[in-house]
Formats: sequence, C-alpha cells, structure tokens
Amino acid sequence: MSFNKKQILQALRNVKHPETAQDIVAMGMVDDIWIENDQVGFTLSFKRANDPFINSMRKACVQAIEKFFGDQLSAKGNIKLKTPEKKSAPQPSQNNALKGIKNIIAVASGKGGVGKSTVATNLAVSLAQTGAKVGLIDADIYGPSIPKMFNVEGKRPMVRKEGETEVISPIENYGVKMLSIGFFINPDDALVWRGPMATNALKQLLLQADWGELDYMVVDLPPGTSDVHLTLVQEVSVTGAIIVSTPQDVALADAVKGIKMFTGKHINVPVLGLVENMSWFTPEELPDNKYYIFGKDGCKNLAEKQNIPLLGQIPIVQSIREGGDSGHPAALEWESIVGKAFKEVALSVIKAVDERNKNMDPTQRVEIKHK
Repeated sequence: MSFNKKQILQALRNVKHPETAQDIVAMGMVDDIWIENDQVGFTLSFKRANDPFINSMRKACVQAIEKFFGDQLSAKGNIKLKTPEKKSAPQPSQNNALKGIKNIIAVASGKGGVGKSTVATNLAVSLAQTGAKVGLIDADIYGPSIPKMFNVEGKRPMVRKEGETEVISPIENYGVKMLSIGFFINPDDALVWRGPMATNALKQLLLQADWGELDYMVVDLPPGTSDVHLTLVQEVSVTGAIIVSTPQDVALADAVKGIKMFTGKHINVPVLGLVENMSWFTPEELPDNKYYIFGKDGCKNLAEKQNIPLLGQIPIVQSIREGGDSGHPAALEWESIVGKAFKEVALSVIKAVDERNKNMDPTQRVEIKHK
C-alpha cells in the first residue's frame, strides 16, 4: 500500500504543542517529509533551541504515526530536529560531579504521610516517558522507599575506583537512574543516625555517583525541614522546589512552612509549584465520581494565595497504592486516570522549569558563614 504526504500531515495534526494547544502542522513545524517502504521521516522545527517539549513532541509524533497507520508505517528514529542557534547562558554554581545535570528539582513536604515519595517516583517516571533523561535521589534518609517503588529492592549499585575516589553507578529502571540509602542497608533495619551521618550519606549519593547527562534530577527529601534540606542547597544549585500536600488544613499549614523555608533570603530557591495529592477519591469502576475525603481545592487556594502554580491534582485511586507496593509505578499507564494526572504534573513541571530558567538567574549554592 502506498502512502502520501497529505496522509502524514493528517496524522500529525493530532499532535499539539503543550504551550500553544495548536497542532504542529498548523504551526508550520513539519517539513521535508519523505516516505520509503514502511518508514516515514520529516523535520520538526522549533522556534527556541531550549524548548522544553522537544523530547516529548518527538515522542508524540512517533506515537501519532503509529496510531494512524498501525504497523504499516514507522517514524521511529527518522525525525530530525531543527532549532535556532543556541545562545550561551550563565551557568549555575555547581559541583563538578554534577556538571552534566541541567536541572535539579527538590520534592518536599511540610509533613509526612502526604505521599511525597509517591509523587516523586511517578513524576520521575512521567518525565522519563516524555523522552527526557532523568535521575532520582532518595534523600529521605530515615525512610527510604524508592527501591521498593521501583521494584529494585535487594539490588546493590556497582562501585568502582577512580584514583583515590570510589564512584557509584546508579541503578536504572523504567528509564530512571536512581540512588537510595536503601540500596546499602538491610530493609528491615531501622536507621538511627545523627544529623552529620545523614548529611554525609546524602553527599555520597549526590557527589560520588556517575550520573552522566541528565535533563532532570528529582530529589525526594525527608518530610519537614532538616539538616538534609540544608545540605542539599549547600552542595548543589537547586533549580526549584515542588511542595506536596493533601488538601486538608493540617497539611496545608505545614506546606506553608516548606514554601517559606525554600524562599527565605538565606536559601532563596524558587518554588516551582504545589502538587495536591489525595485530592479526591475515585473508584476505578466509577471513574466520573469524586469524593472529597480530605477537603476540596486546598492546594489550589493556597497556590493562589502564595502566587505560585498548582502543578496538578492527584486523586486517591487504588492502583497508586498497588503500584507503589508492587514496584510498578502507576504513571507507567499513561492512558489511565492516574497516568494522565501524573502526565499533567510532568508537563506542568517542564513548563515551570522552563519559565524559571528564562526569567531568573541560576540558583546559587548556600554558603554558611561562621562568625
């Protein structure tokens, strides 16, 4: 069966740019189409060299061709990118060990039990599904849960010698490179560590690992405010923070403390936005029903009051808990209710990071001066 360029354009009209909501054909982004046997290729043109949606748009184009033509045509590996010449931008004050990492995103919560690690896990997976290179550090030193959530419990990272330094190779699953103190301890042991022990562990995970090139590093912080938070902002240039909360007043009061900690004059890390977890209960067999168990729109109202974005609202669905327990994150199912919710959060985070980087200088590492 023969195909023509008109059919290719028809398929690509289903792909919309997240910022403009226009389809890429109407925007004039598609050019140089060629078809040969069961392969199709074209050039995808972007107006900005640092468009944050380049990877996700390329992946969406491949999926649109597959959905329209089935297995008769494939665009995988055949999409060329055209962007303006990239201008050099000021670089953040970053440790040399992390020089290949473009953005570091801290995921924090004012209190425990709001699903911070679940959000961090599914955010990392969703970012990876857009085609981005993603890393994840489990900095929740006292309660590491990332190994279980990624189904890599019992694995041990490889450690190699480079001169006098030991270099750790992160574990990888679902397209995410990760490190956790949980890889180095018995999961049944309770960690009873003083502050310096916890902060030294974080430094090792950050600075002694071979992270390579990453678009985003997600750092899952302990709940509250602690030495671990201070160590992070001292050691690396944090692009921005995400605060996770449930909609109830008790959690929101602590979320405000988290916002104030990051935006205080001594730390000065931008808050990219709020993620509201457990927004409502939706039974999977009744996907249109919403039961507001913990209150309604608490984070939405707080975001408006604090003048920061609401990055998304995640419902209470049984599959989220099951995915965390089984090591198969719910965000892997992009067409499910939960998958779509986490996809929305990931795209909002990409946009928020892009806006932050366009409009603000790089974050400087915190320096503690002793008098």
